Amino acid sequence: MRDPYAVLGVKRDADANEIKSAWRSMAKKIHPDQNRSDPNAAKRFAEAGEAYEVLRDPKKRSRYDMLSRSGKQEATIQQQRDAQREAAARQKAAEENARKVMEELARAEAEKARKAAEAQAAADRAEKAKSQQQDDKAKAQAEPQAQASAQAQEQPQAQSASAGPGAKEGGREANSETPEAVIDRIFGAQPQFTVSGEPSGAAGGAEPERSGSPSGSANSRPLPLAAMEAITAFIRRLTGGTPPQQEKAPDQFAEARVSIEDLLKEAWVTVPLPEGRDLRFRLDPGATDGQTVRLKGQGYKVPGMIRGDAVVTLKVEPSALFRVAGHDLYTTLPVSLENAVLGCNAKVETPTGPMDVEVPQWSGSDQVIRIPGQGLLKPEGGRGDLVAEIRILLWEKPDAKVTDLMRSMREGLYL
Repeated sequence: MRDPYAVLGVKRDADANEIKSAWRSMAKKIHPDQNRSDPNAAKRFAEAGEAYEVLRDPKKRSRYDMLSRSGKQEATIQQQRDAQREAAARQKAAEENARKVMEELARAEAEKARKAAEAQAAADRAEKAKSQQQDDKAKAQAEPQAQASAQAQEQPQAQSASAGPGAKEGGREANSETPEAVIDRIFGAQPQFTVSGEPSGAAGGAEPERSGSPSGSANSRPLPLAAMEAITAFIRRLTGGTPPQQEKAPDQFAEARVSIEDLLKEAWVTVPLPEGRDLRFRLDPGATDGQTVRLKGQGYKVPGMIRGDAVVTLKVEPSALFRVAGHDLYTTLPVSLENAVLGCNAKVETPTGPMDVEVPQWSGSDQVIRIPGQGLLKPEGGRGDLVAEIRILLWEKPDAKVTDLMRSMREGLYL
């Protein structure tokens, strides 16, 4: 069934008279007898009738309003749950990327250590070969040349010592890779500097030229510390900074039916909820029809979220004597025709009992008598007014003299 308010074209706070007037107007317009050429006229008329049946009964209307609000709240809760699932998926993806970064850093570290070991082994082999070569020459030469041979042996050893560390440092600098460079290589960025110098050879002993900051210098940070800082910055960038705070569950809406006496006495109100629990609160001074009361932490309870609030809308029950408008009360004062013309004293029912009022002469049904301080309690103190609306009444049975008088006033006197 469609929304009955939309079917009848009335607002959700429309009173019974507005709903009845809208139904009558629509029934005349869409009645099948008035729309014989429309094949859907009967269906539209039946739909309007069902909507009127729901809205004309206060219990059915209240039940429909409560179910409608509950459906909207469930949709809101589902949206928040979907958002939580998406956030969890993003967090999981960030953790997976961080794991990949750690693995790549570990592989880069292992590759760097392997190349450094190979460079050291090559330098050791070169040094050993040169030492063996010098030993062979020393054995071949004569004893008088032992001193020269020793000097010749010291010089290659010095050259070898200078060439070994240079080759080792050059290999480490050429093959080192910073954690930032690993992250940039994984996600498509370019390194900000490169190593351009290469060793000229172990025999030359010349220091290679470098551009940028070498990773093996004294100013560089240890790889594990730098890697952790880079990964932490990367995860913070993916997850949007600091971890999100715990979200609050949506508010739960309900209606409380109260009487005018409840408002004047500031009585306790109990509101039953669909899930079987009750809300209980006391009316504050100044409560009136249509006002909302927010109860902190009494709304929906969702796992992993802060409990929402309960928002209760006050609805004043219809009264046989009074009608509520803000903090004023309206009532009807029936006055006979002669008293309306001549004026009189009358009694008006108030929330505290009958009260005498004076009806001025020539009082019509468009006039009111305002009695201060006989309405509802105001939040700032004091009370509203009681407004008595004059209604002119005729006698129960027709009176011939009055009828002749009215006829003569309308048509004039005839002899």
